Amino acid sequence: MIKTKNRGLFIVISGPSGAGKGTVCKGLVKANPNVWLSVSATTREKRPDEKNGENYFFLTKDEFIDKIEAGEFLEYAIVHDNQYYGTPKEKINEHLTKGKDVILEIDIKGALQIQDNIPNSLFIFILPPSMKELKRRLISRGTESKEKMIERFKASYKEINEITKYNYVVVNDNIEDAIKKINAIMVAEKCRVDRIEDVALNNLEEEIHENLVDTK
Repeated sequence: MIKTKNRGLFIVISGPSGAGKGTVCKGLVKANPNVWLSVSATTREKRPDEKNGENYFFLTKDEFIDKIEAGEFLEYAIVHDNQYYGTPKEKINEHLTKGKDVILEIDIKGALQIQDNIPNSLFIFILPPSMKELKRRLISRGTESKEKMIERFKASYKEINEITKYNYVVVNDNIEDAIKKINAIMVAEKCRVDRIEDVALNNLEEEIHENLVDTK
């Protein structure tokens, strides 16, 4: 009898703005009851339509700094308007220990921090089908100025250059197909030999002996 490790997969997903990684992650959670989407912590103000613990864990700067000093984040960064963003360890470990797969959508800088801390995680990079399509998606949002879109487009080129640091790449030309590909990657990863915890050789020998006796 073969016994596999019960611990869930920790899947880190990144990609340039406009690649559709957020939609892909939500689709994966919806399609897989055993998948949990990690919730980040932030010090920015909560918006009226947001819920604490669902969109983000909203913390004061003092609370965030205390958690940094206590080593409670897998990674963190100070970004827009001097606000803190980070990935709490506790909930992730809790779900992984229970055998749940955890998906973390994060930028490349944060992903590389996690890669240093948890090298056995699964890193997937989401790509748009082309830079032309990426440009179209960014423009179709209609939420940013021309200058901001140019900044994002330039950043996308830099981010794509980091693709070799990931385990897999998935081209998101169709949401359903992208979700199927990542599901296939997850199934394959769970079949890896290094996920085997124990092989009960004694039982196998007994079964072989019994089968040989039955054939006489």
